[in-house]
Amino acid sequence: MTRYDSRRWFLAACLAALAGYVDAIGFLKLGGLFVSFMSGNSTRLAVGVAELSGIAGLALAIVAAFVGGVVAGSLTAHRAGTARKAAVLIQVAVLLAVAAGLDATVGRPYASLTLAAAMGTVNCVFQRNGEVSIGVSYMTGTLVKLGQHIANACLGGKRFGWVPYILLWTGLLAGATLGALAHGAFEAVSLVPAVLVAAFLAWLAHRMGPAEPLRDMIRPAG
Repeated sequence: MTRYDSRRWFLAACLAALAGYVDAIGFLKLGGLFVSFMSGNSTRLAVGVAELSGIAGLALAIVAAFVGGVVAGSLTAHRAGTARKAAVLIQVAVLLAVAAGLDATVGRPYASLTLAAAMGTVNCVFQRNGEVSIGVSYMTGTLVKLGQHIANACLGGKRFGWVPYILLWTGLLAGATLGALAHGAFEAVSLVPAVLVAAFLAWLAHRMGPAEPLRDMIRPAG
């Protein structure tokens, strides 16, 4: 994982909390599918296909929406250049607002696709050399890095190199807990806080100043 200063690690932890909040609400609304954890949805897709269950279609649609969000977020980051963090987060806030509106009107399946697109997009906030440098909505790789850095510390390496990774994980846990509580307390408008937080984080990213230039994502084939 690429080195970042403490302010950007703080932003990453906040984004992990936002992703956890949204994913918990999506999980509860959909009764077992996720809007940011695509490994879980891929397993549900495979099981659904094996069992000839209708859940497979929705799982596939959510995965496709997530990938579409990554594509859209990557294109936005590429066009925004050094302002990409704020630009991508504005896009996330808009998608979350649309999802909240859809959830209140036409229903959960449509809202879930938009939420998945938002969660795909949020992973494009931290990019270097055209690739994601910090994934904020999926934690398997983060936990692997956590274990590696703990082992490195035990071997005499950097003593606190593991701290950013546990911050990401605990951020997601905290956000998911708040999301579950919000869904239980005020389900109809539980996505509204996520919209406001995404907008605030876009402002915060802007205040942090420009990101380093993003190298061209387009690479020669072959």
